[in-house]
Amino acid sequence: MERQEAIKKINEIVGQDLRVLADRYEVTVFKNGKKNKGWAGHVIERYLDLPINSAQSPNFGSWELKTISLKYLKNGELTVKETMAITMIDPYNVARTDFENSHIFAKLNKQVVAARIWVNQYEPTSILYAVTSFNLDNPDVYQQIKNDYNLVKDTINKKGFNSLTGKMGVFIQPRTKGAGHGSISRAFYARTSFLKQMIFSKM
Repeated sequence: MERQEAIKKINEIVGQDLRVLADRYEVTVFKNGKKNKGWAGHVIERYLDLPINSAQSPNFGSWELKTISLKYLKNGELTVKETMAITMIDPYNVARTDFENSHIFAKLNKQVVAARIWVNQYEPTSILYAVTSFNLDNPDVYQQIKNDYNLVKDTINKKGFNSLTGKMGVFIQPRTKGAGHGSISRAFYARTSFLKQMIFSKM
């Protein structure tokens, strides 16, 4: 399925409750009290009749599907709830790969971003708010993300993988990912400020 076709089809369910669609498409939201964190994205993938995929290359060949959560503030303003994981950091690969050939470039360059309304941790309902496309076609955004990537790359090469910290990066930050108990795996995350620019500037 081409990206524009996917966006057109997802737009047809904007305003619908993904929690209801989860039941329709037999996507598990909770199992033994534990939430499937990727359930909303899985619902959209099932709706599009696409395989559930978490590989480092773009999900569907030429484009990448991401689902982000929005929430209402007390003043009624809608904002981005949290950062978005982009791809795992393989220190060997990042240390030897230029930005233009990196996994993060491939992931960000042709994205389909679906934004849903988060209500609470129990996910009683979740309305699909909007869907948009994202490309690295803004020169300023492109350069900043490249700078953020190169900071991570240079840090790995000069100080080591364990020197990476979530304080790094303006748009993209390296953070620990995975289960606790001393997990040292890290991933690239898009900061909320970047996601707001990505989402609300096009909606």
